[in-house]
Amino acid sequence: MDIRSLSATSGYAAARPATKADPNHAASAGAGARLKESFEDFAATLQKSEQVSVQAMTSQADPHALVQALAQTELAVETAVTVRNKVVEAYQEILRMPV
Repeated sequence: MDIRSLSATSGYAAARPATKADPNHAASAGAGARLKESFEDFAATLQKSEQVSVQAMTSQADPHALVQALAQTELAVETAVTVRNKVVEAYQEILRMPV
């Protein structure tokens, strides 16, 4: 098992904002709703990073904000790749099961 993938997952979970309107909503929601929320968070992270990058190119953003946005994007992409790899591994394991 790759240690970097574990640190990326835990780092992204720690970097996500903890301020939500209803913290119990995620616990009571179904798996589909939680998955949808994760995809929306991922897309929002990428959009924010892109906006900060454009602002930095036009000298309207602080370089520190650019570095922070890029680090958040890196964590989000590493997490998505880790999840994708785990799904592929699970699928391959199911294919290997005898019928």
